[in-house]
Amino acid sequence: MSTYAAGFACLIGRPNAGKSTLTNALVGQKVAITSSKPQTTRHTIRGIVTTDSSQLILVDTPGLHKPRTLLGERLNDLVRQTLLEVDVIGFCLPADQRVGPGDEFIAAELKELSQVRRRPVVAIATKTDRVDRERLAEHLIAIDRLGDWADIVPCSAVSGEQVDVVAGVLASHLPASPGPLYPDGVLTDEPEAVMIAELVREAALEGVRDELPHSLAVVVEEMLPREGRPEGKPLLDVRVNVFVERSSQKAIVIGKGGSRLREVGSNARRGIEALLGQKVFLDLHVKVAKDWQRDPKQLQRLGF
Repeated sequence: MSTYAAGFACLIGRPNAGKSTLTNALVGQKVAITSSKPQTTRHTIRGIVTTDSSQLILVDTPGLHKPRTLLGERLNDLVRQTLLEVDVIGFCLPADQRVGPGDEFIAAELKELSQVRRRPVVAIATKTDRVDRERLAEHLIAIDRLGDWADIVPCSAVSGEQVDVVAGVLASHLPASPGPLYPDGVLTDEPEAVMIAELVREAALEGVRDELPHSLAVVVEEMLPREGRPEGKPLLDVRVNVFVERSSQKAIVIGKGGSRLREVGSNARRGIEALLGQKVFLDLHVKVAKDWQRDPKQLQRLGF
């Protein structure tokens, strides 16, 4: 009788290597926020892929990078801690970019961590839809030279090519288990408030200048069902604070006459209603928390 396998996998890579997009493609639904801005993911979001023979629990972490702020250091510590706790690591290296210092930094970190506790690392060449076969072959050779990998798998999360192969290869490195660790049908174990905050942050990051991503934190203040609603037509009041570090950034998020904030609100609301399956009234406020990324007290208050 074939044994069931279940366990945790972590996708890492430098910022913007396609980790969140791949997580969503593997799970088959949006559970990790994606953005063209690096450093989008800040929370460990688990996507869960359940099949007849295995359950792969994906832990999506921030990109490992050389930190410039206290927040950066804390995010790196979070990644290292996660890497020590999972069963298999997927190292994402985008095919449309050459293997560079950022990848070498992560490869060295992985080598160091393996001395603490050995675990298989699968090198995943992401974004293969963006390159031709010749460039992909070069990329795979460069990946092979970069380190000692359990497997190397090319894939495109956008076109879906080889995504099932990635899932199968990661699952092949999981430990035996008497059965799934999460009930069937569960796709993530993130609390709803965290998912909502992430959706608001994703909407706020869309199409804004490069200086904003690191400076944006979102906190869901309250979620309450609206009283006195007609039968079968519930409405959830969601109050959310968006924190930036400077008044100039506040102006960017709000936009001329509040136009940009309205756009952020309607985009985020659509995502939140899809997530919760009900109508939502989203009350957004933008506040300045001066230099919060460097202040331990403020970092704690904002959930880091």
